[in-house]
Amino acid sequence: MQSRLDKSPVATWWWTIDRWFLAAFLSLMGLGIVLSFAASPAVAERIGLDSFHFATRQIIFTIPALGVMLAVSFLESRQIRRMALVMLGIMLVLMVAVLYIGVEVKGARRWVSLAGLSIQPSEFLKPAFVIVCAWLFAEHKRQPDIPGNLFAMLLLALVISLLVAQPDLGQTMLVLGTWGVMFFMAGLPWMWIIALGAAGIGGVFAAYTVFPHVAGRIDRFMTGEGDTFQVDMGREALINGGWFGVGPGEGTVKRVIPDSHADFVFSVAGEEFGLIMCFFIMSIFAFIVLRGLNTALKEQDDFTRYAVGGLVTVFGLQSVINMAVNLQLMPAKGMTLPFISYGGSSQIAIAISMGMVLALTRRRPEKRKQIGFAMSQRAMPAE
Repeated sequence: MQSRLDKSPVATWWWTIDRWFLAAFLSLMGLGIVLSFAASPAVAERIGLDSFHFATRQIIFTIPALGVMLAVSFLESRQIRRMALVMLGIMLVLMVAVLYIGVEVKGARRWVSLAGLSIQPSEFLKPAFVIVCAWLFAEHKRQPDIPGNLFAMLLLALVISLLVAQPDLGQTMLVLGTWGVMFFMAGLPWMWIIALGAAGIGGVFAAYTVFPHVAGRIDRFMTGEGDTFQVDMGREALINGGWFGVGPGEGTVKRVIPDSHADFVFSVAGEEFGLIMCFFIMSIFAFIVLRGLNTALKEQDDFTRYAVGGLVTVFGLQSVINMAVNLQLMPAKGMTLPFISYGGSSQIAIAISMGMVLALTRRRPEKRKQIGFAMSQRAMPAE
């Protein structure tokens, strides 16, 4: 246990970190490993791999993810911004490269192979995009003559164009929704809200018209006709589990779900551990989002407020989309459940995002004293 008198970096970190956030992130990582052992053996055996191939790799991914999250949580706000700028530049280059040398899967190019590792640049782009947009919004509010909002719009247009080119409509929705929340926090006028809402609706109709796979998913969701095997089995797994589940390793429906270890791990949790486990998982995600937004609203620094709000928003929206697909509340979309679904790029990218949240929400008494002093000086009547 670290003493409060200890001024070492680790001790300072321990006494300033938001331990509720840290506990929630560690809980999700632990659940990801447990559920990987429940969900992945059937998938591994089906494709001729060792039963615990994916479970072992989940542990392998989680260890560096934990290290990255803790390392990023030590950074200061200025270092977070610099890191985000560098990461944004690299990921934009890789997003362009994906269109030419990316691995094509089911008609989409979203992955690029570097040094034997498969990387999905869009996953790493999201936290960098949020931080840079938060900085641009904050700079515009601090000095209105700086066109921060305009630059944020241009950056959004660039990112959306690259995502649509892949095409990855799910990530496009995620980025748009998060950017809209941040812009709202930055005080956008109601006319902008109406315009952005109309643009979003128009974008959905355009995607339905232009992309056959999007139209197919929406049609299958609305009519229930066509290849709905995986989402139907996901629902059956939840029904089969009932309130308390059939027991660890006793699930039967999970064995026929193709992506039970990835996009449909939530359904496996419901089958083996029951709806009680599903509600527990949902409560952790809700806690993180609500605590993050509450912390952001109390923050005096504009950049920190927008950044924390944006990071927990993208985290929450991604989890909502995944769980909604499992519950058949929206059309199927391949999107991981943060920290729980199998996937290396997703694990590391989310760890970076949540490391940024931990860094930005650390208690800094000196900073608060300076802000309080400045506010008291402004409130003091002139003599």
